[in-house]
Amino acid sequence: MPRSTPIYGLDTSVFVRLLTGHPEAEYKSSVIALKRLHEKEPSTELVVSNQVIGEAYITLQHFYKIPKKEARRAISELFASGNVSPLNGAKVLEILKASSGAGLMDRLIIQDYNQRGLSVLTNDKQMAKVEGARILK
Repeated sequence: MPRSTPIYGLDTSVFVRLLTGHPEAEYKSSVIALKRLHEKEPSTELVVSNQVIGEAYITLQHFYKIPKKEARRAISELFASGNVSPLNGAKVLEILKASSGAGLMDRLIIQDYNQRGLSVLTNDKQMAKVEGARILK
């Protein structure tokens, strides 16, 4: 049976525009296009994959010079708005709050594999401390 709710995955360029509002012209055109999409298909859901979250996180830090903590907060706030959701669900929201030990990218990698019932093998001792990952011996 066809899905009654259309779900669209946003790519990094759209997600970063929504997070930063920059460049302004592209931000405005993205918002207008998303509003049109919602008008045409009111039940539309917008989701963001772990890969896009990770790419946006790095972009916010390196291109926009936003500190890690602030980048995580901005992503969390956009998800809290209810306009966009993490593809892998509420577990990603918990990951965004973690600030010690393994980094956000490592945690997103672990969560993505775990979402598919897989464990992660790593040589990174901090990453191995996160549930769902272990040191490769």
